[in-house]
Amino acid sequence: MIVVYTPEDGEPEHYDATTLRVSEAAIVQRTVDMKWQEIALGLEQDDLDAMRGIVWVIKKRSQPTLRFGDFDPIITELTTLMDNKEVAAWLDRAWAATEGDPGVTPEKFAEIVLKELPGISADPEYARALIAEKTAAPKEDVPEPSPPAVTAGPESPSPTSSTPETSTSGSSPTSSTSHPETLTT
Repeated sequence: MIVVYTPEDGEPEHYDATTLRVSEAAIVQRTVDMKWQEIALGLEQDDLDAMRGIVWVIKKRSQPTLRFGDFDPIITELTTLMDNKEVAAWLDRAWAATEGDPGVTPEKFAEIVLKELPGISADPEYARALIAEKTAAPKEDVPEPSPPAVTAGPESPSPTSSTPETSTSGSSPTSSTSHPETLTT
């Protein structure tokens, strides 16, 4: 997840939460009084404390004396975007959710996801290209995505669900970045 901090009258700054070291994540956990799983989920939902903690601890790399209390952005200066790996996973889950639905053609699928996915992606062009690639062939001809590589032991729970969920809220796309909406015709 990429946290975007756009200071008033400034240029957007991108902070990749996946670059945190364990020690930095522990500092964020203590500072915002949240477990890492809550922080990760919070990033998906634009949680202000989670976003602020991530940006602050990464900024401390170049500004070691920066205190948390001194980094207090305006709420509209923080948001999150999906990195390319998250975009690919989101698209795979959305595609799988439409499997077997004859009313959702590749063209209809592309039309629906093009409305949301590029806008919540750190790299909108990558998202558009991936959508075009996914929908270029009929659904039956598209190979199943390979499962992600396992980097932790089998007992390690996944920090995010791989099951698509239906969104029932009218919230902004960034509050639903990890779960594709069920596609309907």
